[in-house]
Formats: sequence, C-alpha cells, structure tokens
Amino acid sequence: MKKNILSIVLLLLVSVSFAQKSQRIAYIDMDYILQNIPEYLEAQNALNAKVEKWKKQLDKEARSIEVLKTDLANEKAILTKDLIDEREEDIRVKQEALRRLESLYFGPRGDMFNLRKQLIQPVQDQVYNAIQDIASRKKYDFVFDKSSDLVMLYSNKKHDISDLVVKLITIDQKQQAKKDKIAAKKELLKDGGLTEQQQELQAKKEELKQQKISEREARIKQIEEKRQARLKAQAEKRRLLKEKRDALKKAQEDKKAEDNKESEENK
Repeated sequence: MKKNILSIVLLLLVSVSFAQKSQRIAYIDMDYILQNIPEYLEAQNALNAKVEKWKKQLDKEARSIEVLKTDLANEKAILTKDLIDEREEDIRVKQEALRRLESLYFGPRGDMFNLRKQLIQPVQDQVYNAIQDIASRKKYDFVFDKSSDLVMLYSNKKHDISDLVVKLITIDQKQQAKKDKIAAKKELLKDGGLTEQQQELQAKKEELKQQKISEREARIKQIEEKRQARLKAQAEKRRLLKEKRDALKKAQEDKKAEDNKESEENK
C-alpha cells in the first residue's frame, strides 16, 4: 500500500512538473553506492561482528540460567525450603541481569544503536552530502533512491548518478586523507613532537583509562568473590543435608537389622 501511494505521488510530481516546465530528475541506488564504499563495508562488518559477539554472550547467559532451572527441578525433592528459596532467588537475579544486558546491547539507545551511529552514520552523511553537491552543481530538481520503498516504473540509465556519487566520495576521502597526513606531519615537526601541554593531557587520559580498568577489575573480583562464597555456602548446606540423609538411612538400616535380630532370637 505504501509503495503504491509513493508511486502515485511520484507520477503526479513528474506529470505536474513536465506540465509546468522541463524538470531535471536523477536517481541513485543507495545499496549500490554503500557497497562500493570500503569504509561502509568495514563499518558494517565491525558492527555485525560486535552484534554476533553480543548474541553469543546472551545465549551463554540464557543457557546458564536453564541449567540452574533444570538442576533445581531435579534436586527440589531433597532440598530444604531455604535452599529452594535461595536457588530461586539466584535464578531471578540472573534473569533480571540477562534482561538488563539485552537492553544494554539492543535497546532503543543501547550499544548497537550507538555503535551504528558511530560507525555507519558518518558514511551515510558523506553520501547525502555528495548527492546534494552533485544535485546543486548539475541543477537537478529531484533525486530519487531506487532502492527505497519508492517504486520506479521506469528509469533511464543516463539519469543514474550512483557512480558519480561514489566517485565524488572517493575523491573527497583521498583529499581529506592527504590533508590529515600533512596536518599530522606538521604537528610532529612542531617543537620536535608533542607539546608539553599535549603530553600532560595524554598522560591524564592514560591515567584515567587505567583507573577505570582497575575499578572494573575490582568490581569483577568482588562479584566473583561473592559468587564463590555463595557457591561454597550452598555446597556446605548440601553436604550437611547429605550427612543427615546418610545418618537417617544408617539409623533406619541399624533399626531394621536390630529388629530382624530380635525376631530371630524370639523364634
């Protein structure tokens, strides 16, 4: 329905335009353009790799929770109420942590959104800027994207400016790379390298980075210590429970043996 409406709008625009005066119209294939920009492909591959890593992490956590649920179901009959409550609480905490992690990765403003914006948005901006530049220089009245929802019933190849967009972006990137290289050389030659202020700023950044790493490692260590303590307490409770079961079983066996002995003696 949406495509049909857009097609009608396009036809009306073209009809009205040609009825009024001769209009210059061009079109591009956004998919083709992006696939011919190495920076976009690298950014997309980096994003896909990160997404795959996040999905594996979520799957790992989900499987871990399922194992805990299965273990609890299998051992529920021999556990005390306190142990059952403790395990159920542990499962609830892990499920909530999994939901938060999933939201952190794939939420509306999550890591995926931010990484896509960081990696891909600059390339898309380059494309749009190139299209505007070409349309302005060649005095196009309309530029359509044939890879979008807009259906093009007919398109003459001579109006396709996709290659021109790719060429312009490539030229701009080479010029920018050349400027960056020259600027970097000038900066290095200036006073024989980094200024004292730049060195101080860099040292502060590195110190802050190391501080964050240390704090993160300390938090991870604290979490792991708590987890180990909890596991140790659970193992101790299970050991005591087993000892009680074994003692009860032995007492029952001794009682049975004593009863059998008395029965034999009475005969």
